Amino acid sequence: MKNFVVKSLGILGATLITFAPLSVSAGETSAHGTFTGASDHITTGGVKIIKTADGGAVVILDSDFTLDGAPDPHVGFGSDGKFSTLSDLGELQNIKGVQVYIVPASVNVDDFNEVYIWCTKFSVPLGVASLN
Repeated sequence: MKNFVVKSLGILGATLITFAPLSVSAGETSAHGTFTGASDHITTGGVKIIKTADGGAVVILDSDFTLDGAPDPHVGFGSDGKFSTLSDLGELQNIKGVQVYIVPASVNVDDFNEVYIWCTKFSVPLGVASLN
């Protein structure tokens, strides 16, 4: 199976699938969790952190992921109830479904115990998944 990155184009719900050498299939799940809503938002579904064969990492929101909507949602990491702005992986691609986010080399996933859906406009969490 080829590796891929899914990107929402935001145009009529179109999705672009870009094949890239992520080596995700050769990677291993290093952590996983399930989102719970925050700040009066409904966020559900699973998330996985996969360490790739090349030493990198990706965050995968599972097919059951949903967010009820909010302005400027981003994906990132945090610890013990605090979002780390330095871990921002970018804008949420879609409010539901499978999504893949490449973790930059400057972010060490082992430093965090939560994945956040974070509203940058209001600096509040929209959903938090504790990692196991």
